[in-house]
Amino acid sequence: MSTTDFIVIGGGIAGLSAAARLAAHGRVVVLEAEEGMGYHSSGRSATFAHYGIGNRAVRGLTSYSRAFFQQPPEGFASGPLSKRTPALFVASEEMLPTLNALHAEMKLFTDTTEAAGEAEMLALCPILKIGEGALVAGVIDRGGLRLDSDALLQGYGRAVRSGGGETLTGRRVASVKRSGSDWQVETEKGESWTAPVLVNAAGAWADGLAAMAGVRPLGLQPKRRTIIVVHAPAGHDVRDWPFVKTAADEFYMLPEAGRLMASPVDEIDCEACDATPEEYDIALAAYRLEQYTALPVQRIAHRWAGLRTFASDRVPTAGFAPDAPGFFWLAGQGGYGLQTAPAMADAAEALIMGTAWPAGLSELGVEPEQVRPERLFR
Repeated sequence: MSTTDFIVIGGGIAGLSAAARLAAHGRVVVLEAEEGMGYHSSGRSATFAHYGIGNRAVRGLTSYSRAFFQQPPEGFASGPLSKRTPALFVASEEMLPTLNALHAEMKLFTDTTEAAGEAEMLALCPILKIGEGALVAGVIDRGGLRLDSDALLQGYGRAVRSGGGETLTGRRVASVKRSGSDWQVETEKGESWTAPVLVNAAGAWADGLAAMAGVRPLGLQPKRRTIIVVHAPAGHDVRDWPFVKTAADEFYMLPEAGRLMASPVDEIDCEACDATPEEYDIALAAYRLEQYTALPVQRIAHRWAGLRTFASDRVPTAGFAPDAPGFFWLAGQGGYGLQTAPAMADAAEALIMGTAWPAGLSELGVEPEQVRPERLFR
């Protein structure tokens, strides 16, 4: 049995980013069940940071995280973590109230937005269907960020190891129990570790891990999302096209390696699993792509699905379980785990170590009570 200061269960962006912060305070061991870090949600993300999803707390976390993506710590990565890329939010006549409300919310956090008419929308993405019966208005955010998820995961993993910690894959947890004042974790391989602090960053499996440990679950709900990839339209270089999303949660699209990636923004309740796309959702993605653009879907080059796990208020959770000393929740990142990871890691560090709450989060309207698990039990 090995003794350490922090055990982090889950090697996605949430677990690795928090572990990197905790490595400055003691020895950290990250246990990931799969054979690679970020295998599930983190590795299947659309990798775009924008203000078009989530509520005000999520937008605050997103805003706080931007500085890290644009100017990461020295030595964190060999290249840039992000590329500034426009985001274009579009609306049909029926969606105009939603678009206007979204624009008002975004303006609380950025000064890079502007209204877009038909000409501006077509200049950014010439295949959009524009006009009566189609898209009639838009909002451009020229401060969107395309993120490099692999560079983020690799950078955080190096930070853990350079601080004397370990990042271990293929370590599926078999049992979690209290051992005196510590938590004892044993894997299916028979290895075991003890530590006074256990960080539950197990994503869609976080409630199951809590139940294994005898801790009250948060009521997290994994939801499946589907993405398809199609070839770019003939004669178009799509590399500089924006991230495009309908104001209502019906469709988004963005360039990916010279092709186009699209989603029907589906949220299908699902058990924790290695998600795979279903035929109906693939067909819905293709239908929405043809509904909002002039691109006929003749062949789908690739398709996949991932899980996005939410708490009931759709705000990520960070904080010690009220019924289990030393058991720290870091879960419910939903569809914004990548774009809020630096903020959530700083929040987790403050709450675990008992240090001051980050002033930058307070300035953006994000306070500890908004992320602590107690809010979900009231």
